[in-house]
Amino acid sequence: MDMPEDAGKQEIEQLRRQINYHNSLYYQHDSPLIPDADYDALYVRLEELEAKYPELIAPDSPTQRVGGAPLSSFSQVVHELPMMSLAKVFTRQDLLDFETRLKKRLDTHAGIDYSCEPKVDGIAVSLLYENGALVRGATRGDGVTGEDITHNVRTLHDIPLRLPEIEHTGLPMPLRLEVRGEIYMSRSGFAQVNRESEQSGSGKTFVNPRNAAAGTLRQLDPRIAAQRPLRMFVYGTGLVEFAADTDFQWPGDLGAIFALLKQWGFPINSESTVVTGFEQCLSYTDTLLEKRAKLDYEIDGAVIKVNSVALQNDLGSTARTPRWAMAYKFPAEEVATVVNDVEFQVGRTGTITPVARLEPVFVGGVTVSNATLHNMDEIARLGVRIGDRVIVRRAGDVIPKIVSVIRSDEIEAAAGLQSGSLSPASERREIVMPSQCPACGSAVELDGEVLYKCSGELFCPAQRKESIRHYCSRAAMDIEGLGEKLIEQLVDQQLLQDVADIYSLRKSQLEALERMGSKSADKLLQAIEKSKTTTLTKFLYGLGIREVGEATALALASHFGSLDAMMQATDELLLEVEDVGPIVAEHIALFFRNENNVAVLRRLQEAGVHWREHEPTAQSDALKGQIYVLTGTLESMSRDEGKARLQALGAKVAGSVSARTNCVVAGPGAGSKLDKAQELGITIIDEQEFLRLLDEMTGA
Repeated sequence: MDMPEDAGKQEIEQLRRQINYHNSLYYQHDSPLIPDADYDALYVRLEELEAKYPELIAPDSPTQRVGGAPLSSFSQVVHELPMMSLAKVFTRQDLLDFETRLKKRLDTHAGIDYSCEPKVDGIAVSLLYENGALVRGATRGDGVTGEDITHNVRTLHDIPLRLPEIEHTGLPMPLRLEVRGEIYMSRSGFAQVNRESEQSGSGKTFVNPRNAAAGTLRQLDPRIAAQRPLRMFVYGTGLVEFAADTDFQWPGDLGAIFALLKQWGFPINSESTVVTGFEQCLSYTDTLLEKRAKLDYEIDGAVIKVNSVALQNDLGSTARTPRWAMAYKFPAEEVATVVNDVEFQVGRTGTITPVARLEPVFVGGVTVSNATLHNMDEIARLGVRIGDRVIVRRAGDVIPKIVSVIRSDEIEAAAGLQSGSLSPASERREIVMPSQCPACGSAVELDGEVLYKCSGELFCPAQRKESIRHYCSRAAMDIEGLGEKLIEQLVDQQLLQDVADIYSLRKSQLEALERMGSKSADKLLQAIEKSKTTTLTKFLYGLGIREVGEATALALASHFGSLDAMMQATDELLLEVEDVGPIVAEHIALFFRNENNVAVLRRLQEAGVHWREHEPTAQSDALKGQIYVLTGTLESMSRDEGKARLQALGAKVAGSVSARTNCVVAGPGAGSKLDKAQELGITIIDEQEFLRLLDEMTGA
């Protein structure tokens, strides 16, 4: 059913207000609020309505302009030849229709040569040279009038200030030459600029590389532009004038023009090429799309241009766009959608991560319904709430993420729209970290400054595989044969719910597993039985209590002497232990307050896991007062285990070499610490000597 003309007029007026508002943000203030895909949708809809109601087309409609109005703070420049924008297509069929129109207008069935290049997401500029010298740089502006940015373009190393004489070609220096291109900021340069801005606290961070490039070119102080990593790719020429008596023929195709410009020192995109026909155009765009995520600059499509200048002249232009060129847009990497909900996922190590559940949206070539929010600090930085309209970004294989929130109420007010016309229907709600783990119900604790973790290390199903792997590791219970792949099978088949279930495994269950025969099953059961006899230090380390490594486990075992004494210790008593500070004490206390963890501990002891209670503070005082340093890689044990064994003998283990160091244990890969020990004449031993020392001191 056709829309009544009055309704069409009303929608046209509303679209013009919206588009003009976003044009102002994009072109004049370098602060876009919506992604390009949303802007394109508004613009296409306005074009459709104006085509349907041509009597409603107004001279000041956004469709009758190329870009944004020039800024009043810069002197204005009238372009010698208009800088037109490109018509956009979004599908392969659109591209085929483009070639069909060209052939019909040219009355030919022959293959057409096309000049193809990436559509760089930057700022279109015009550079004017007179007698070989750069005299003016200007933005495109509205296509007829732009802003004079000569003072800033002169700072770009990509732009020659004077054209060199090209020898052996007979090429005269043009009287006037206008070179057109795209000034952009690379992805790596953009990250650097934002990082430096955040560190200094002296300026705002930019939304995207194009925004950063535009903001830089519109600085009145050229020193700012000189400090920022702007680059340029040339995509064509405008005005070209030679002396009247010159018989030099300007090249007749874009490929040759680019080759000539390259000789003059202008940067030509290395991805530019010439192809023949529609199929080769598609092959080029497919290849470019695959490369997109790996390029160090933002692109949003490919530009397809008829290569022959003569054919370009035959085809001509409309009021806004050349008929001989087309921008083939790639799937958007940034789109807008709504946050329907936020769920919290528990990782293998217990870290709890907020994940946004989105209104499904097509971005970066796939349909996306989830996006990571990283942590609560990121949520606060974005100011995102459930029900907000947000911009989601997905570049290549990168996990989708929310990059900003669209403040619909601000857009409505500035664009003169009715309140609520752009806002999501759902009620906005604050995002709150749960106090209990979503996977097991254990208490959630703050780990460091921004991360939240589940305290149910032994019980939580989300941490099950990781906690079992750690428990079985060599430095812990040392269950040989129970490696990561076998643990995956046992957990996936519901044979292991927690570490205590290891001691309930039966031979028949093991033999039924993939690549597990009778002998292998017997060998594994023997290793499990052997692990029941251990030390309190190894057992504590195997529990995987947050921040409790081998050295801290030794300190705890030595200080308390028994598991029960440690479980009943207050925070004050825990703080008396060497290597235990307030944060570690809190982790330990919270672990033992968790009833599910305690239940697993009791089941382990009931299964026969035991150790000698009241372990001495040190096995001997043989190394008391000695200072050791470990450096490089130890093959027979971890560095933490080596540290723990030295401490058990009364030695102190330092992190750096000094004149007070008595001995350095150096494994493969030892670096500056070894060099300093040699310089100071300190005793140095290798791993074999270290193992002999430990055996001698312990009487093994």
